[in-house]
Amino acid sequence: MAEANRPDADLSFFDHLPTTRAAVVFARERHCGQHRDADGASFVLHPLEVASMLERSEYPDRVVAAAVRHDVLEDTDAERSELEARFGPEVSGLVGLVSDDPSISCEEEQRDEARERVRRGPPALVIYAADKVQNPELSAPPGWRCGGSGEAPAQASQPYR
Repeated sequence: MAEANRPDADLSFFDHLPTTRAAVVFARERHCGQHRDADGASFVLHPLEVASMLERSEYPDRVVAAAVRHDVLEDTDAERSELEARFGPEVSGLVGLVSDDPSISCEEEQRDEARERVRRGPPALVIYAADKVQNPELSAPPGWRCGGSGEAPAQASQPYR
């Protein structure tokens, strides 16, 4: 895929999805200058990969558009009210369902709470699942980040039984 932040990047697979096209512009603006930790690629590449996966699976425009913006509440200064004003309550609601709750400080608890939220409906669940499939970062085993030590818990070195 072409560098996702280039204005001439080929994103023609979204041509038939007007809300998604607007979402791509929004995501490029908001994620401009951000890069993925795993490989240094432009951060916006990740939400575009998630959206592309859903577009290929023939999900409707509103779901693909929410997938493009699934990280903007977590990783930019965008507000949910702004998403709702620009893209409507359904798309904004989907983005809210798949976004981490910033009031929860423990990453493991954030993931648990997000998993509970996305079970409310298939569109949120498919965005959440596609995000996990397309995420280049490796997830730490439970407990590694909560508690602050950064040390692997003792059971992490034990085989799964």
